Amino acid sequence: MTDRLIDPFQRAISYLRVSVTDRCDFRCVYCMSENMSFLPKKELLTLEELDRMCSTFVGLGVEKLRITGGEPLVRRDIMKFFHGMSRHLESGDLRELTLTTNGSQLARFADDLYAAGVRRVNVSLDTLDEEKFAKVTRWGRLPQVLKGLDAAQKAGLRVKINAVALKGFNEEELFSITRWCAERDMDLTWIEVMPMGDIGNEDRLGQYWSLDDVRAQLAEQYTVTDLAERSGGPARYVRLEETGQKIGFITPLSHNFCESCNRVRLTCTGELFMCLGQEDMADLRKPLREFPDDDRALENAIRGAIALKPKGHDFDYSRQKLDGQMSRHMSHTGG
Repeated sequence: MTDRLIDPFQRAISYLRVSVTDRCDFRCVYCMSENMSFLPKKELLTLEELDRMCSTFVGLGVEKLRITGGEPLVRRDIMKFFHGMSRHLESGDLRELTLTTNGSQLARFADDLYAAGVRRVNVSLDTLDEEKFAKVTRWGRLPQVLKGLDAAQKAGLRVKINAVALKGFNEEELFSITRWCAERDMDLTWIEVMPMGDIGNEDRLGQYWSLDDVRAQLAEQYTVTDLAERSGGPARYVRLEETGQKIGFITPLSHNFCESCNRVRLTCTGELFMCLGQEDMADLRKPLREFPDDDRALENAIRGAIALKPKGHDFDYSRQKLDGQMSRHMSHTGG
């Protein structure tokens, strides 16, 4: 068996997040500028290259594969890739194949995703107010997303809602979103807004709503119990005893979660970012294309990149400025 990927801090890398496109049919204010310039097609990995890349990672011990974007389901013929990856589920080498989506295309693809072996999806949804939804996504339509959620649950997919905590925007919806998820039997994770990319006139510091505050407000109405459970990602979980539902908190700013980091991120152009909050990356597209019939060069490049994985990121709002801000957009690295 090929030696597994171990970083310099003895963390086993078993989780790969893959952006299959930088394009999206929304323009969320914390993720993109309204008038984005997207990458030329020739710079993107082809679906065949994505298959080879991900298969190589699986051969090196990656057990969880999350497909992201941009919006992954707007990539043409993307279901061919999902069905290709299903062979690793069937062999047992891959434990989970999943995706993060804005939900806009789920009505079209939910059944096909289930057929490809996907059992869980994360859907980004920050508000249940149609007017506010249009504002935060700029181009989005809430009824289309809600229709996608219905289709996903009907297909048998377990849905988790990812909500970015935005001060002055969805604070008053904390309890209504919580109740709505409980009524639909959907898990819910809150995420602190991260300083990624130039988004024009949006005030990142003004958007920041600490999840310490979110938890404290929940504790005013619910009995909140910490859970030891981990899903392979950065979330810490609690249970609301009155509803029995699980709530996750992803806190890159208020509480660094780097000590147990088991993941790396591959962009749609073949760049491997060993840390979301650092600029260092490795170009894996070059060995992939220069040696199309020999995976050894690609494996060596992957191992060399993992050997450079840092201990943690530098995101910090505590001094009332955007320390650790990344120049690249979240849609490029993968949400």
